[in-house]
Amino acid sequence: MEAVSRTAQWTAAARALETEREDRLFADPYARTVADEIGFELLARYDGGGIVPFLAIRTTYLDRAVVKAVEERGIRQVVFLAAGMDTRFYRLPWPDGVTVYELDRPALLEAKAEMLKDEPRPAGRSRVAVPVDLTQDWTGPLKEAGWKSEEPVLWVVEGLLFFLPEQAVRTLISTLSAHAAPGSVLLGDVISRAALDNPLARSFMTALEEDGNPWLFGTEEPEALLADCGWAVREVRQPGEDGADFGRWPYPVAPRGLPRVPRSFLFTCDTPGHGQEEAA
Repeated sequence: MEAVSRTAQWTAAARALETEREDRLFADPYARTVADEIGFELLARYDGGGIVPFLAIRTTYLDRAVVKAVEERGIRQVVFLAAGMDTRFYRLPWPDGVTVYELDRPALLEAKAEMLKDEPRPAGRSRVAVPVDLTQDWTGPLKEAGWKSEEPVLWVVEGLLFFLPEQAVRTLISTLSAHAAPGSVLLGDVISRAALDNPLARSFMTALEEDGNPWLFGTEEPEALLADCGWAVREVRQPGEDGADFGRWPYPVAPRGLPRVPRSFLFTCDTPGHGQEEAA
């Protein structure tokens, strides 16, 4: 697999560690399989600065937001961009009729399929792997795979945006908005620019760069970014805040107005007008 795809395996390793805790926030029985040995080696190389608790929080936040969006909106097509070693298709309680599309590079999807080939597919749901390069056209292959742009969709952009240059981030989020029928939802995460320059994380950032996975993008104003790209922001949470803590975040949360603070943000967005329609 390409170097950047390996990040999916150290994320899976962190999910495996959370799964094996007695007080686990979620259970991912497939995480250790897809992490493989390389995932735990990379996790040990990158660990520090709250990486493991953050990944537990991010997974939990998105797990719950995904389930809520599907149940409350009746969405039946879910698209994971840069799906990596995500196993939510297997482990979340999907309603009947849901189709989960997983977009990622061909080599990663092939490796993942091999690792999970003996796992039975849960009934009542469908999974479609769509091999693409997200820096190229991917909406065409997604439509060919069965996705219907005229129906509501749940987009999930987890652990991706900080690997892209700013223009690519804006193009991607805007593309998601342009292809989101009314009632669609966007879930994901992004970091602050200060997180890229954090001196306490220098060894981590250096290791990522050496391994071909540099982090490139951050923003202090995720609400403005998402709104500029066509989304109505429902919420943005930092780890440790209400709704994004779950008893895992070990650090105090600095007020948003405090400058030059490394931050991570978890967000939920709607198509414009949805909140107003509900209020009416």
